[in-house]
Amino acid sequence: MEPGATNRTTLKKAAHKAVEDSAALHAIIDEVKIAHVAFSDHRGPTVIPMLAWRVGDSVYIHGARNSQLIRHLKKGEPCCLTFTIFDAWVLARSAFHHSAHYRCAMVFGQFETVEDNATKFEVLDAFLEQIAPGRGTEARPSNEKELTATEVLRIPLTETSVKIGRHGVNDDKEDMDLPVWAGIMPFRTVVGPLEPTADNQVENAPDYSAAYPGRWYE
Repeated sequence: MEPGATNRTTLKKAAHKAVEDSAALHAIIDEVKIAHVAFSDHRGPTVIPMLAWRVGDSVYIHGARNSQLIRHLKKGEPCCLTFTIFDAWVLARSAFHHSAHYRCAMVFGQFETVEDNATKFEVLDAFLEQIAPGRGTEARPSNEKELTATEVLRIPLTETSVKIGRHGVNDDKEDMDLPVWAGIMPFRTVVGPLEPTADNQVENAPDYSAAYPGRWYE
């Protein structure tokens, strides 16, 4: 299902920022890998940030079996995941028109539990490969005890929304002659360099830059 396919995912305000493209949805999830999970339980409305990754048309999270969040989501309770990337400040000539560039994706639905350890291993290994290519063959693999102690939940990308703000400076006509600098102040996340532990026993640092095109440190 393409983003914006239901009433609650169709943008009512700033509809021109809506992007009905699954490739854009996937790109945002794949880059940020942190979902703010919104749900409501006996404590009331709650939002918790979680590591999250995509495999195909599903998003996965994981946690300990005794986690309150995991136990709640395992029941199939409705929730919403938000992925947000901040790209730039928009500096206008007036204070009122200052704004930001951003990319945002929302996923609505219910989680289901990944029950068998073989599937857990596959999706957790996929996550490891996404953050550090080749790491799955470098590190000791998870054993059965560790996999059993880990809950892995999956939510399908069937009800989603993507909003991207990349407009320029929108000053009022009467402000155009003000002697105030106007433009875009980009904000970028840079990955690396690697910082070894004090007891690290490997001399040469591995190269994981392939996972971060345009974001690996120079």
